Amino acid sequence: MPNVPYAAYLRVYEPLAAFPEPERSYWAEYAGRERLPTAQDEVRHALAGLVASPPRAAPARESTDAFVATVDGVLCVCPWRTRLRSWQALGEVGDWLLPEPVLDAALPPGVRRRATADYQAWRERNPDARPWIRSALWHVPVRWFALFTDEERVFRGTGEGAGPEAGPVLRYRTPMVQARRRVARGLRTVREAMAQGPLAEALTDVGRWLEEFHPRSLVELDYGGLLYTIPEDQLAADRSAAEVTEGLAALAAGDVERAGRLYEELTDRWMTVRERQFAN
Repeated sequence: MPNVPYAAYLRVYEPLAAFPEPERSYWAEYAGRERLPTAQDEVRHALAGLVASPPRAAPARESTDAFVATVDGVLCVCPWRTRLRSWQALGEVGDWLLPEPVLDAALPPGVRRRATADYQAWRERNPDARPWIRSALWHVPVRWFALFTDEERVFRGTGEGAGPEAGPVLRYRTPMVQARRRVARGLRTVREAMAQGPLAEALTDVGRWLEEFHPRSLVELDYGGLLYTIPEDQLAADRSAAEVTEGLAALAAGDVERAGRLYEELTDRWMTVRERQFAN
């Protein structure tokens, strides 16, 4: 089955101790399965809902799948929560950059209205629910890179690896404590240079999200489906996290001109990737 491009992901893997029973026991047993689904499996399942008749804006039931990682011998889990994320994505329809007739054909207004009403009713019963995964279409938000360093970057090209690890990979992973420290430092630097602005708001948003999770969690940035739309030589040369680190350092040193130039170059490069969604 062909790979599905488009989406990149920011994920949090929490240790089993963060989950109450009986969910904790369920995930412990789940992690022992012979084959676990991949991010591509989740995307294909979600797309199947869009081509159903009538289209489904969100699954009828919440997903019981998750991504699993072992950190220093501790099993950590990142639940998909596909239904919740689908509902929340409806609130971002205006960011999809689709002509209204195309959007209405894919997700008719009546389908969107029913899904919104279902989400509002569910939210009243589950006011504290939050997703373990954030996604971005056709790009990686610059604010995500502030959580990582270049040393945490892992790149593997097509044809490398074996078994479940085969295939291209570009990801960053860091302990939650480091991610929180970096986003706080970055936010402080940005606010000292400019009290308000979109970058400060974006860093505040991701920082608040991280505070919702166990302090011994793992944070991961995964290029996901972008690996299948960006040429491999460009992926190999991509050092976006290092550029964000350099830009923030320049800003902290008072070199606003250099920081602005680095930020503009980075955002322009990702805008070029984002514009591929309009290609035939």
